[in-house]
Amino acid sequence: MFDWSGTLVDDLALVICATNHVMRIYDKPEWQRESFRRSFRLPYEKFYSEHIPGVELEEIENHFRQGFAQSHEAVPVLPHAEDFLAFLKKRDNRMFVLTSMCAIAFSEQVEELKLNHYFENTYAGVLDKRDLIGKIIKENGLDPKKTIFVGDMTHDVETAHHGGVYSAGVLTGYNHRELLESVMPNLILEDLAEFKAILTDETNLQSLMEVKA
Repeated sequence: MFDWSGTLVDDLALVICATNHVMRIYDKPEWQRESFRRSFRLPYEKFYSEHIPGVELEEIENHFRQGFAQSHEAVPVLPHAEDFLAFLKKRDNRMFVLTSMCAIAFSEQVEELKLNHYFENTYAGVLDKRDLIGKIIKENGLDPKKTIFVGDMTHDVETAHHGGVYSAGVLTGYNHRELLESVMPNLILEDLAEFKAILTDETNLQSLMEVKA
């Protein structure tokens, strides 16, 4: 199971651009890349209530979508991501996406990048992923002991813990290593190429999981 932003695609520049569009509307300071990475968190409702207090989330989301649509920042597939997906598909691994990204924007991105054929099911527009992971596991007949959620943010790791599945934090996206370490994922990966290397040795993978579980 994968997160989307910062895990499979690099949309950080686009998200910062859209966020700064919102900040300007409310006369708030704009974000720089590294300060945003250290401060942004999911569910994003908490982030906005802290930095733009007293404004309804729906209003903020409307402004964010406007900034998102107006931005010219590209959203490329992250290095090694598609190679890793192809590797898993060849092994007949089942793959899913669970993301807080707006469902319409996600649908456009996954089709434009031609990645949709890798996934059995996708779940987008999920404000708090912890609310849905149990349902995903149940309705898809997944074995939690054979399921891992890969994401770049602490919320992804916390979601994995909540769902009783393994967790992997990947350092290609929003959160820095120290933030990911604070929520104790089973694995911390530099990128998906490292995960591919680990998966070539199932014994090595299982030993890593047992140590950190």
